[in-house]
Amino acid sequence: MNVLGIIASGVAALFITVVLAKGARRAALRPPVPYEPGGRAPRTRCRAMGGATVVLGVGTAAGGALWLGAVDGSADPVAGMLAGAAIVAALGLVHDLKPLRAALRLAVQWAAAVLVVCLADLSPAAGALAVLWIVLVTNAFALLDHSDGALPAVGIVTASGLLACAALDGGTGPALLPAALAAGLIGFLPHSWRPARLHLGGCGAQFTGFVLASSGALIQAAAPSGRAAWAALPVLATVALADAALVVTSRRRAGRSPLRDADDHIAHRLRRVRVTVPGAAILLALWAGVSVAAGTLVYAQVLHPALLLVPSAGTVAAVLALLRIPAYAARPRPAARRTPTGRTKGATPTAPTPSCTRLAPAASAAPSGPGAPALARPTAVTPAPAPAKPEPIISAPAFTAAGHPTVPPPPAGRSAAPLAAERS
Repeated sequence: MNVLGIIASGVAALFITVVLAKGARRAALRPPVPYEPGGRAPRTRCRAMGGATVVLGVGTAAGGALWLGAVDGSADPVAGMLAGAAIVAALGLVHDLKPLRAALRLAVQWAAAVLVVCLADLSPAAGALAVLWIVLVTNAFALLDHSDGALPAVGIVTASGLLACAALDGGTGPALLPAALAAGLIGFLPHSWRPARLHLGGCGAQFTGFVLASSGALIQAAAPSGRAAWAALPVLATVALADAALVVTSRRRAGRSPLRDADDHIAHRLRRVRVTVPGAAILLALWAGVSVAAGTLVYAQVLHPALLLVPSAGTVAAVLALLRIPAYAARPRPAARRTPTGRTKGATPTAPTPSCTRLAPAASAAPSGPGAPALARPTAVTPAPAPAKPEPIISAPAFTAAGHPTVPPPPAGRSAAPLAAERS
């Protein structure tokens, strides 16, 4: 195993990632371009595209190591893994800029996984399982990018476990990308810690998951027959798979779409029991550390594979306990109303709109004729927007002793002479 080549690639990945992340952080904190009210979109996109710094740092270091011949033996599997990871990272970058459909993303991930399997020269049965494993773990790790520092912390622990397993077999190829990825995530972690200035986004999250999953598949293919790789390597992705299982189960139980994002991940539920954001990232890293330590010791034939049931049972119990923490707000029910028939409706009725014009209340219907007194003409009035007042009670017209109706006073602004003329 070319130890110096692995160390040099890790140092190069760390240095490149730190330099690029520092520049991306300055761009993220720069005042946004006010091309829309508030100008928040440029800053948000720049922060979400911070994963491109990890991709460039890890890809440059690993590609340089391949070009310099740091990999012992055939470099085709490593080159295929690096090419597939680059394809998935480009897909994630496009998704960060403009969201893509889930079917298209899955199709590209399947194609990248098939490329890795073909260049690794696996059997058809092992290749089919490897493709399924790569796609599953890639999306599981992509779901972890929901809290500050969660995905980089878990990714560092998982990559370290894969590096240890590859070092036990003495293979440089399977150990190259895990070493570079662990170094790149270490350089990126301070920028994604609480309060995060950069996020991995779809680009960095899918790249991280794909590299970890494909590295596990390559280590499994190159493992000696005495190793319990079939039981040890899946345990390294315990936290990511547990979070994915928690999310899918809770959304199915709540009748929600599994593809619709919500605040129902492990870190979100820990926040609801008063765990801070850095505390949630630390707990996830410790959880991953226990699983990675158990899997690495089993792979090194220090522990019996049956002992892997202990962390697996603990993970199942933790998922069941987290399911009891409410993650979705109760939907408000519409106010009930009663119809004229007495039935209750869910919709709230709106008050009837009053007519815009009504006639002023006239005195009453007075007798007509040449000798009948003239009454004031009704005028149209418009009600004020204030609440409607009860209509005044109109009394019957008064009559004189001779039985004739009394003459109402003339309207304001009119004299009695024109009124007498109208009466004649």
